[in-house]
Amino acid sequence: MASAACNPPVPPPGDAAGLRERARGALLGLAVGDALGAPAENMKPSEIRARWGRITGYVADRPAGTDDTEYAIFSGLLLARYGAALTPVHVEAAWHEWIADREEGPFRGAGFSERGTLENLRRGLAAPISAQHRHAWSDGLAMRAAPHGVFAAGRPAEAARLAAVDGSVSHDGEGIYGGQAVAAGVAAAMAGAAPVAVVASALAVVPDDSWTARCLRRAMTAAHRGERAVRSAVVIGGYPWTDLAPEAVALAFGAYAAADGDFTDAVLTAVNMGRDADTTAAVAGALAGATHGVAAIPAAWAAAIGPARGTCLPAIAGHHVLEVADLLTDAARGAAGTPDAARGVAGAPDADARPAGTAGARGPGPVLPGDRAAPGRSVGVIVPGEHPAVAEVRP
Repeated sequence: MASAACNPPVPPPGDAAGLRERARGALLGLAVGDALGAPAENMKPSEIRARWGRITGYVADRPAGTDDTEYAIFSGLLLARYGAALTPVHVEAAWHEWIADREEGPFRGAGFSERGTLENLRRGLAAPISAQHRHAWSDGLAMRAAPHGVFAAGRPAEAARLAAVDGSVSHDGEGIYGGQAVAAGVAAAMAGAAPVAVVASALAVVPDDSWTARCLRRAMTAAHRGERAVRSAVVIGGYPWTDLAPEAVALAFGAYAAADGDFTDAVLTAVNMGRDADTTAAVAGALAGATHGVAAIPAAWAAAIGPARGTCLPAIAGHHVLEVADLLTDAARGAAGTPDAARGVAGAPDADARPAGTAGARGPGPVLPGDRAAPGRSVGVIVPGEHPAVAEVRP
């Protein structure tokens, strides 16, 4: 049964500039958290301490986002194309076009849930059957769910709906719930909700008796006692899979709540808890970045994040999370001002029939992985050394 809790009141989205700053904070925060947490993935806190002491910044020579960032870009670009009209058919087609039918990077499609999905799609299975594999409960949807909250700012239920549509190709059950919780939390944070309302929004969109909801409640009960208490309350000792959605999502929200939404504290708390550290820190970073905006991200951390390298998804190479944040902000504003928003942000009456990158009623669509030759478009980049809080996305 769905949560008995009412959706908590969420402040309406603010002005356009404020929303853009929060959108940038959410997606850059995700990428920063991903890059900070990647070296600590699958480690115990004791192993982290033995190797680095306490992680307080990047410990990799060339920090970069992993599959978490690249799949978030993938979902964000797809959502910018179709908006509220997104369907499982759109998502499945994009998985084929941008991943399954292309040569994969060294990560070979990322985690177990992605591998299972790709194998099913290549066998000719369609959604939701494509999500019937052994790891449908993973945090693979949660790691890419923040863009849905950015697009549906102030509308947690709509963000959760879009996350479920996105996840229908690759996840089921608790895997879907984890993604919905993240999307709803980011949507609430995007509208200026306090951390307690952000968490309540996440809980309100998942079944009250689900594993995800139980883990989230345990994490919230322990959050005021700090990092070790959150980890003890959530982690299943000895369980071999660290990418379990109920656990990873609860650790991320627990880190965010323990830090009272502070970006630096939330992300570092998630990193130093280990387990699936890149994902938990990415989610905590998305929540805290949406709460406080891009200016809350330390400049040195922000400056290290460049365009995606395509290590996991070659089709995503060259796209920057800030580009995606701006596309989603513009798409949401355009959809809100369109009489029939359900037609999708591209503005085309038949989005399926329109070639990628071609113009619809509202002008050119976003640059997507298959649109390299689209005329008149350029991918924005951050000028090295500039903090994204003041830098523009420049062509």
